[in-house]
Amino acid sequence: MATSNILSLKNLRVSFGKKGALQPALKGIDFDLRKGETLGIVGESGSGKSLTALSIMGLLPNSGVVESGEIYFYPNKESSINLLQLKEKAYRKLRGNEIGMIFQEPMISLNPVFTCGNQVVESLQLHKSLSKKEAKNLCLEWFEKVQLPRVEDIFKSYPHEISGGQKQRVMIAMALCCEPSILIADEPTTALDVTVQKRILELIKELQAENGTSVIFISHDLGVIGEICDRVNVMYKGDVVESGSAQQIFTSAKHPYSQGLLACRPRMEQQLNRLPTLQDFLMGDSNFKPILITETDQKDQLSRLKEQKSILEVTDLKTHFPIRGGLFSREKEVVKAVDGVSFEVFEGETLGLVGESGCGKTTLGRSILNLIKPTAGSIYWKGKSLLDLKPDEMRRQRKQLQMIFQDPYSSLNPRMTIGKAIQEPMEVHGIGSSHNERKAKTIDLLVKVGLEPEHYDRYPHQFSGGQRQRVSIARSLAVSPDFVVCDESVSALDVSVQAQVLNLLKDLQQEYKLTYIFISHDLSVVKFMSDRIMVMQNGKIVETAPSFEIYKKPKTPYTAELINAIPAGSWEEMIQARKKWQKA
Repeated sequence: MATSNILSLKNLRVSFGKKGALQPALKGIDFDLRKGETLGIVGESGSGKSLTALSIMGLLPNSGVVESGEIYFYPNKESSINLLQLKEKAYRKLRGNEIGMIFQEPMISLNPVFTCGNQVVESLQLHKSLSKKEAKNLCLEWFEKVQLPRVEDIFKSYPHEISGGQKQRVMIAMALCCEPSILIADEPTTALDVTVQKRILELIKELQAENGTSVIFISHDLGVIGEICDRVNVMYKGDVVESGSAQQIFTSAKHPYSQGLLACRPRMEQQLNRLPTLQDFLMGDSNFKPILITETDQKDQLSRLKEQKSILEVTDLKTHFPIRGGLFSREKEVVKAVDGVSFEVFEGETLGLVGESGCGKTTLGRSILNLIKPTAGSIYWKGKSLLDLKPDEMRRQRKQLQMIFQDPYSSLNPRMTIGKAIQEPMEVHGIGSSHNERKAKTIDLLVKVGLEPEHYDRYPHQFSGGQRQRVSIARSLAVSPDFVVCDESVSALDVSVQAQVLNLLKDLQQEYKLTYIFISHDLSVVKFMSDRIMVMQNGKIVETAPSFEIYKKPKTPYTAELINAIPAGSWEEMIQARKKWQKA
């Protein structure tokens, strides 16, 4: 029977567990994907977005059971294939060729024992019957399309030898190179800078225009969904709770969950004292009323801060990394990760640090705390030179200087309960007179960051990403610091969890009189948190200004490019962004 659909899901139910004790994960999913359209699927982690994609690809984990439903793929107008009835050999022919997928986690999806180039070449040879040379040339073309640097080097590199953002781009090239009829993009730009994200979204639209590709775009970022998608499904706890055109969802969302997702994201055009959270909408009777902070309020706050003492002064700081030119070469190249940076931070201030991956943000943060030894320059903390301190003296000084790391899972010991992990720095610095006193303080910190006392004896793997980030925050506060470097501390979180953590950081700043350096590639998040913002490019600070001025009057083309690449906040802005893409 002729149809305008290329894919249909009918009453798809997936559960996990053993017979007799199955836990439902997808609770009867129904939707169609039309030819040539982009369908957005949005929701928090655990809502069933990725599980829906894995069901379509035939890649459910072994513990997953399809209890009922059909998934029909329509290769042409007159025929249909029920994917759930295919044998693995037949599925393998479709997978990657007719139905491609960009996976959310590239480190898990890429094979660590093969080079990046060989993995893409293998896919091209399998599905396109190309020679090895032809496949390599096409692979290099796609590497250039996804804006990978030094494509020949990346081709020869193993996954562990390149950055997270570069791994994601390799995955994107692998999914797009066979030009599939259906592309499933599962959080394809979460790990990418806004400028690279913009280029990848444009690339997907170009492929769609050239080949009539149908796209399922999965994300928790409604800004991205609004710019690229024609229709949107909102998923919550395994159900599609709202479905409609992108305009309907963004201008007149009916379900409280959809309304909450839309409200959670920081806006560039306004400044609130707190971000709304999903609970404010799902509770139904919330009294939450955000306060709009005016430009005058922000100027007054800056004036008050500048009346305080400058507690951190960084002057002409340089952190260079030597790289050998070759195996027997004595000559060394130098990577100037931080190249002559100077600034000061006032007591009680949040100084934002924004820029693309590789600009030197994290290296600067670690250099300030002496976790990386700077090459030159000076760092004065409350008048004391940190670079002149002996190791033991610096260790004692770190009681006042703490860091919230980008990846909470790798910064927590998997063999240590979170209670022990939070107490450990107290023991090192002699805080508390007994184990019971330290335990009481740990439980108090857990409650303050939104966790429960019973979480004390659990291990890191038993928590979600957002909960682990809260543990990392509690650990950094255990020694009662004065100054905290937050390094991409919300970049991997859903917008709703991100809003909770950002509100938490602001609350803790007020309660503990903290001073922050807040590092992120997301300018909208940095603007919400910061009093002033520094923009970093190629190891240098290219612009410093109050947060409200950065958005209104960027002084450098680089800052303007970062702002223009941020997904639009309102439906009107999204319409304009889509028109620009269509004209291009």
